[in-house]
Amino acid sequence: MSPLWIVLIVVALLAVWVVFSYNRLVSRRNEVDNAWAQIDVQLKRRLDLIPNLVETVKGYAAHERGTLEAVVQARNAAISARGQGTGSEQQIAAENQLSGALRQLFALSEAYPDLKANQNFQQLQGEISDIENKIAAARRFFNNAVQEYNTGIQQFPAALFAGPLGFHEKTFFEAGEERQVLEKAPQVKF
Repeated sequence: MSPLWIVLIVVALLAVWVVFSYNRLVSRRNEVDNAWAQIDVQLKRRLDLIPNLVETVKGYAAHERGTLEAVVQARNAAISARGQGTGSEQQIAAENQLSGALRQLFALSEAYPDLKANQNFQQLQGEISDIENKIAAARRFFNNAVQEYNTGIQQFPAALFAGPLGFHEKTFFEAGEERQVLEKAPQVKF
């Protein structure tokens, strides 16, 4: 076999490998985008329910204006952050802030038995809790897809051409400040 044929075979094999690697990275990037779209659907549903929840609480806890305003501001921040791009750090931070504000709002229901007993409030709280569970599941799926994608673009030899071909590292959807609350052990007092 002549050296020219050997070089052509090596170049052809290299080209096939580059195409295969590129297609694998595109597939992983699309998985990340799809996972974010699933989170985004749940976040949109949550944003749509919040005005109803705030109006329900207003009637029972009118003097808790600060908490209600914090929820509304967090919702508005989350809405404006939606345009920042797929899984942007600003959107993730805004959604984490909204989750914290909602927790404060639900804590109000403990102080107002009439509110806690209100059927509309219970229904809205149940729907938002269901959405929060779906967001948590979608977040796990998204973070797994991001981990696989980031690993794919960082591994050698794909790392040599991933950046120049437009594959850049994605951000995980972490709990943010919420993590400190989640990691803190509960205190039991009698």
